[in-house]
Amino acid sequence: MSLAEIKPSAFVRAKGHVRRPSALLIVSGLVAFLLLTTVVATTIGAAGIPVARLPAALGLTAPGAGDAFHARDQLILWSIRLPRIAVTAMIGGILGAAGAIMQGLFRNPLADPALVGVSSGGAFAAASAIVISDSRYAVHLQFMQPVLLPLAAFLGSLLTTIILYRIATRSGRTSIAIFLLAGLAIAAIANAGIGLLVFIADDRQLRDITFWLLGSLSGATWSKAATIVPVFAIGLIGMAFIHRGLDVLILGESEAFHSGIDVERLKRICIVIISAMTGVAVSVCGVVGFVGIVVPHLLRLMIGPGHRLLLPSSIVLGASLLVGADTLARTIVAPAEMPIGILTAAVGAPIFLLILLRQRGLVGL
Repeated sequence: MSLAEIKPSAFVRAKGHVRRPSALLIVSGLVAFLLLTTVVATTIGAAGIPVARLPAALGLTAPGAGDAFHARDQLILWSIRLPRIAVTAMIGGILGAAGAIMQGLFRNPLADPALVGVSSGGAFAAASAIVISDSRYAVHLQFMQPVLLPLAAFLGSLLTTIILYRIATRSGRTSIAIFLLAGLAIAAIANAGIGLLVFIADDRQLRDITFWLLGSLSGATWSKAATIVPVFAIGLIGMAFIHRGLDVLILGESEAFHSGIDVERLKRICIVIISAMTGVAVSVCGVVGFVGIVVPHLLRLMIGPGHRLLLPSSIVLGASLLVGADTLARTIVAPAEMPIGILTAAVGAPIFLLILLRQRGLVGL
């Protein structure tokens, strides 16, 4: 069964007599959940910080008399844990929102940024950078060694997006079906390239490539958080202009056009936002899958399909889930750290399967 066979009506549940909690109550609960996961994430780790010592470590209160752990707590919190939480929350929010936008654009609850090849293009570029960094050509790249990997991933995602857009656009009109199919083809090509790089890589390069493909947030710093902020802000601003168009687009492109929506302009804006968000996410933490599928679908069950609330709620829930998953990833096999992509796939894949079975009418959810 292809994505194109799934009917757009999957987005809109038939009006029944089940009464949902108010949207305001649900959004407030999501924000509270994010705050809770953030507090838990700050206290749990290889060097734990009890909640009682957290205000002093944050500089909100003076340390207690004889507190021998104050300096250590502050160092861990401000140098390691808080930047990691900030990066994780923004990446989770970006992936959740990108998934919600893509599903609205394709009118399909199973659409995800990884499906159009953007993530695969970035991963292929990153794997290429890992292999090239040990080759004889690496001497010419020494000046940019610290940023080579994230820069390659971002440029790979950007180039993939440009290629897809050029393929899918004719005479100023972008075909979403061609965009999706071309994305699947480019993803297959990129994965084949990654397989070739894995074949020729040495043991150290192979470990680096594997860890990158599985996703990791262990290298999060304040500087990486700063690189995410502009894209995150652009995404927020863009959402304010596209939510109404996505709501109307659910009815079909013709209906949206006759309702006064510039459909082609809406497509271009959505594609740029999705690509920028996915590109920066891959450039920072590698490939983290299924967040973009699971988060919007869960929220549609809770607050409905309206994008005015769905898009910001996807940011909050995506941030909460990824912060929680990252906390689990760095504690479940301590002192080692599990790649976060393993956890998101282990949870997201069964939910993806349930969504698919639900569309086939094989399960009642």
